Amino acid sequence: MISALFAFVFFLSAISGPANDEVTVEIESVQFNVPDSHLTGGIALGTQAYTFNRYSVHEAIEMTARAGGRVIELYPGQKLRPDEQDETRFTPDASDEIIAEVKAKLAEHDLIAVNFGVIRLPNDEAEQRRVFDFARKLGVKAISSEPPAESMDLIEKMVQEYDIAVAVHNHPPRPNNPDYRHWNPEFVLSLVQGRDRRIGVSADIGHYIRSNIDPVEALQLLEGRIISMHFTDVDQWGREGRDTPAGTGVADLPAVLEELKRQNFGGNISIEYENNWYHNVTDVAQFIGFVRGWAETRNK
Repeated sequence: MISALFAFVFFLSAISGPANDEVTVEIESVQFNVPDSHLTGGIALGTQAYTFNRYSVHEAIEMTARAGGRVIELYPGQKLRPDEQDETRFTPDASDEIIAEVKAKLAEHDLIAVNFGVIRLPNDEAEQRRVFDFARKLGVKAISSEPPAESMDLIEKMVQEYDIAVAVHNHPPRPNNPDYRHWNPEFVLSLVQGRDRRIGVSADIGHYIRSNIDPVEALQLLEGRIISMHFTDVDQWGREGRDTPAGTGVADLPAVLEELKRQNFGGNISIEYENNWYHNVTDVAQFIGFVRGWAETRNK
């Protein structure tokens, strides 16, 4: 399905004249410009804090650093502190004091918060401003979301005003919700194509595999629009696939990394490892070691 569409898009670009340049022009990948000190193998590599959702924001930051991550993607609703008596959650309603506390914790462990999500961006200006105002205070480069099509015009307005990117995320198909289409890269492309270059994709390769979609083909289809990636390996194709340590599943991780490199990817990779929930720091570290090893081998 994706290969056929990709070939068709390429064919159209080959035969289109100047009048269609706006649609067919190659888009340069958004660059987060993360300092070299926070790159691993040339990539801004860290975790999606949901990997540590049994723990607090404070602990997720500590565990990311312990695993060797240099950046982090925070998510809404995580418990803020490890104190069992404290039920404060990290959300866009967080006070300036709470935001400062999280930024201080990031600085303590020399991590950069690169994006925030996955969070709803409904077609409501007040609600979107609430999220974008929070993201600006937090200092992230992007917001990840699974927005409905009717939100896209307003999202584009917010992106241009705040200079914060929006990355459209994907989960697997939902049997009980046939209207859910974000699993399909073709649908996601239809949401972002022709819009501000800061509107792109948060490509979850594990969920592509659970959707029986080849991750490399999806990345090729979405070329130039990939802002961030959720990175894992999966033990089998299809909905029942479970996350497994790097290099032990069906994902062709080197091919994924090569494709990102070919596209001059300048966003971040978030390791989102949804397994071994209470003891997964070593598994996360294995993914970081895999990327580091790939980069070192590639450059020899």
